Amino acid sequence: MRHLRPLAAALAAVALLAGCGVGGSAGTAPGTVARAPELAPGQQVTITFESYNLGQAGPWTDTFTDLLETFHARHPDITVVAQRPQGTSPNPAADTISSIQTQAATGKAPDLVQVGFSDMGFLVDQLGAKPLDDLVGADAVARNFGGPHPFAPATTGLGTLHGRTYGVPFVLSTPVLYYNASLFRAAGLDPAKPPATWAGVADAAARIRATTGKEGAYADCVTTVAKDWCLQSLVRSNGGRVLSEGRTTLRYAEPEAVEAVRTFADMVRSGATPKFTQQQAVEAFARGDLGMILESSSLQGTFGKGAAGAGWELRGAAMPSFGGAPAVPTNSGAALYVLADGGPEQRAAWELLTFLTSDEAFTRIAQNIGYLPLRTGLVQSALKDWAAENPTAGINIEQLGRMEPWVSFPGNDYLQIRDGMMGAVEQVVLQGADPRSTLLAAQQRGQALLGAR
Repeated sequence: MRHLRPLAAALAAVALLAGCGVGGSAGTAPGTVARAPELAPGQQVTITFESYNLGQAGPWTDTFTDLLETFHARHPDITVVAQRPQGTSPNPAADTISSIQTQAATGKAPDLVQVGFSDMGFLVDQLGAKPLDDLVGADAVARNFGGPHPFAPATTGLGTLHGRTYGVPFVLSTPVLYYNASLFRAAGLDPAKPPATWAGVADAAARIRATTGKEGAYADCVTTVAKDWCLQSLVRSNGGRVLSEGRTTLRYAEPEAVEAVRTFADMVRSGATPKFTQQQAVEAFARGDLGMILESSSLQGTFGKGAAGAGWELRGAAMPSFGGAPAVPTNSGAALYVLADGGPEQRAAWELLTFLTSDEAFTRIAQNIGYLPLRTGLVQSALKDWAAENPTAGINIEQLGRMEPWVSFPGNDYLQIRDGMMGAVEQVVLQGADPRSTLLAAQQRGQALLGAR
């Protein structure tokens, strides 16, 4: 019997970043692939699965390793080489695309990959992600989204581009306002009534800081490290967009976006928000030294352990709005994509994909890590007790009903465009740069790159 190879055995030093993409299957028309054949009984297949969660210590790696061992026990003829993205970034997700490019340049791209939604355009257009409607058939894709506990309707299109399904959403969250109920009480605030607007957050943060000496509030949406999923939510909630619906024009220097960014710059200037990095903010909140933080549900476990260890009460609330209009949550996270070129490898990758997005897998991922189970009906069955102990799950599920997708920037220079935008936001919020001129200058540079496609 073949065995799941250790993570370390799958990591290898290879050439520096290369721009070569993964080609399509031979003998097919451009943009299409042949149907992947079913595996014959006893047919041995080895595939590589690359996931940034395997680069994160503790429950992330442990949970994924256990899931892959379960898969191998049920599919003994499929050997899975599990690996993290190649690279040295503190956040392994940041290495995903460069890792795939580097391996593709040697002709050994991973067969199944976990890739963030902001990278989807490049993965599809340049790195050869396979259209699942061709690979296994639209009926099979639909069946995988269905079942006893179907995917939440708002999530099924998140891996769709150019009218075709390339990715199956895997792990994601909407922004949740976590707050320290103990600090609320110490500051004379009612923990049963968390702020519902950003003006309310600023007022509560100022009161926490003035009465307890602790820091007030932090939105993990305003640094380059945070990427732009949460920023897009803030901009959409204020009526703006970062990219036109036709994906041709950058719009994050328009008044609605500028005013959204200015709100958080004002919170820093007033002292309601500390000048923290992402890591500093997460650590401070876990210690009980920060009153509120807007974050992904993937930090639920970290914050819960912090609260238990430091003796404070963790609670959560829906994403605040900018006033009368409801907030518009966007999603964080990633989908699973098939890159394999060979038919047997493609079919094996699909088998692993369907297992990793099954009721069983989502149950274990939610229980052990805290990610929102995309098969939301599980919270009424297998995850009923977990949901009762983790009230932010209900917040996320409610927000899914009005969620809008985390959009990816088009073109080969999409990372420069995204990071240029986030760098400008960071300058405005944390360094006090002028909002309008700073965002406009970044937008003009980004538009030039967008126009150079």
